[in-house]
Amino acid sequence: MKIFGLLFSTRRTAIITFVIIAFLVVQAYCELTLPKYTADIVDVGIMQGGIENAVPLEIRRESLDGLELFMNEKEINTVESAYREKVGKDDILMLKGKAANDKEKYEKLNAIFELPMLMLSAGKYIDKQSEAAKEQAADMGSLDVEQIKQAYEAGMMSKDDLLDIRETVTEKLGDMGELMMGSAATAYVSDEYKEMGKDMKKIQLDYMLHVGGIMILFTLLAGACSIFVGFLASISSSEISKRLRKKSFTNLLSFSSREVEEFSTASLITRSTNDIQQIQMATGMALRLVFFAPAMAVGGIIRLSQTDTGLEWIVVAAVGTLIAVIGVLLGLTMPKFRRMQVLVDKLNLVSREILTGLPVIRAFTREHYEKKRFTAANNELYKTQMFTGRTMSMFFPILMFVMNFVTVGIVWFGGKSIDAGEMQVGDMLAFISYTMMIVMSFMMLSMMTIMLPRASVAADRVLAVIKKKTTIQDKPDEELSQKTDFSGRVGFNDVSFKYFDAEENTLEHVSFEAVPGETTAIIGSTGSGKSTLINLIPRIYDVTGGSITIDGVDIRDVSQNKLRSLLGVVPQKGKLFSGTIESNLKYAGDTISDEDMMFAAGIAQATAFIDEKEDGYATEISQGGTNVSGGQRQRLSIARAIAKKPKVFIFDDSFSALDYKTDSMLRKALSDNIKDSTVIIVAQRISTIMQAEKIIVLDEGKLVGMGTHKELLRTCEVYKEIAESQLSEEELGA
Repeated sequence: MKIFGLLFSTRRTAIITFVIIAFLVVQAYCELTLPKYTADIVDVGIMQGGIENAVPLEIRRESLDGLELFMNEKEINTVESAYREKVGKDDILMLKGKAANDKEKYEKLNAIFELPMLMLSAGKYIDKQSEAAKEQAADMGSLDVEQIKQAYEAGMMSKDDLLDIRETVTEKLGDMGELMMGSAATAYVSDEYKEMGKDMKKIQLDYMLHVGGIMILFTLLAGACSIFVGFLASISSSEISKRLRKKSFTNLLSFSSREVEEFSTASLITRSTNDIQQIQMATGMALRLVFFAPAMAVGGIIRLSQTDTGLEWIVVAAVGTLIAVIGVLLGLTMPKFRRMQVLVDKLNLVSREILTGLPVIRAFTREHYEKKRFTAANNELYKTQMFTGRTMSMFFPILMFVMNFVTVGIVWFGGKSIDAGEMQVGDMLAFISYTMMIVMSFMMLSMMTIMLPRASVAADRVLAVIKKKTTIQDKPDEELSQKTDFSGRVGFNDVSFKYFDAEENTLEHVSFEAVPGETTAIIGSTGSGKSTLINLIPRIYDVTGGSITIDGVDIRDVSQNKLRSLLGVVPQKGKLFSGTIESNLKYAGDTISDEDMMFAAGIAQATAFIDEKEDGYATEISQGGTNVSGGQRQRLSIARAIAKKPKVFIFDDSFSALDYKTDSMLRKALSDNIKDSTVIIVAQRISTIMQAEKIIVLDEGKLVGMGTHKELLRTCEVYKEIAESQLSEEELGA
């Protein structure tokens, strides 16, 4: 149902869907009409020479008088009022245009003519009938019109006697009467035309061309509808997938690290690509088949009920068999289809881990192990796909067997009906066509029952991303701080933090202040919470206790956009984007001028290696910055933050890839050029932070020391241990 909900999720797609349904109805009507015209070509065009019914367009006066012998007074008046004398030929009568165009009167004339025509031609057309019809005709005998007419005129027979003869013939005809009357009547009309010298081949050809032309028009109309439906379905399904990708990605950008970890990066990639592709394919197919197949099935059943062949039980048996087969196959495969998306996630996760960890894998010669891990995930998906593929591959052979078996059954039992005079050849052909339409409709629906569950699972996964509310959200506008001018003073007030899936706090009761014009450094052993601490400032995570302020305003009272515009964050791993050096340095927005960019590059000590490149700032950067060294990536990341001119700089161990000389020059350039900003540095190297005005020492998430380098050497044992492990005695003494 979620798939159909997507089709009506916007006004545009809803309109397209309704237009498609309208065209599918027209297409179904055209295709359902074609078998009827096929039957007409066989029965009327070939078997009856183009004579449609018992109403002659022209008839000789003497022939009409002979037919009127076996009509009552009311029928005679109806017939006489429908004909007029042909101009220039008094012995030939023509059907009036009004009678020909009045469907009700035309059908009434046909009913009046059929029995008299049969009575006058029963013996004459024995050879054209089935065996059963021959027996009936022979039993009735042939009526001599001239003798009857003479007897009637001589008073030897009354009108009532003639009508009694008609009644007797009607009783003898029994169930085969309608078919025999139609065949004999058209044969009578054909002979009448021949007697008048009409070209019967032309009459037959005109009929065939007329009916064939109508069939061509219906075929062209059905084809045009099909093409237009395919075009609109492609537009609608593509628009749905585009909108889902946009919504999914837009919401994904608002996710905090908690939501990303909850879904996993591999799963988010699968949901944004493979799952949406499944939805696009399913919606496209649904628009083409889900509305078309029921229309064809219902229309085919209605048309079958109008054929009156008595073979409907064959269709019921065929459809029942198909429903049973489809039920068994879907019962076996649906659980596998639902699991398939999970396995795609798993394979994506393993592939991503291996690709991103190739250097480590090679360093530890674990290629064989990782190959086995990938093969296991790949084989699990392969086995699932093979099971569903093999199982569903049985459906089409079974379908073809049922279709062919049904065709044989219709021909077998239909042939007996034709021989008994109960059915015409064209009716049997039409019945076969309608039966195939019904069977194919169920096949199309079964295809959708295969696709829709998998697409429904995909829709659930994609909508879960779209509807997921990030834990970090802005307050309503009226509750946000109206302060616009910030200096960049950052305060931690008894801050505690615990990850959503952790049992213990990562940070506990941390309090300090970082002010503009000073460098605040954070140091501690691995796992002490340094990176977690600075990730709380831009609200990558939200504090679980206490508060963080900027210029005295709780950062939760400032919009995320405003807060992050005040910050220049340089992550631990320098991340660059595909493009050029210029596009990366101006990543903060179009407001950054070339002068700002070059100034930032100079401070970050990046100018030298940029100038060495042939294209300078236009040098292409590959995805992830893999075509530059680690130190160059860090310097470009630092330059990108400086070019933004933020109020607060946050360096998360951003100097680790730099040599001591570059590190020293860069820190000096920073201190000389960003004096008015707050600088927060997370570092592992004591040498990087020795000159900081304030050093925060963390140990197991707790603040265990705060002060200058010299003060901490005296007062903080943890800091002293770190310093002694990195500095010489001379440096410690200094």
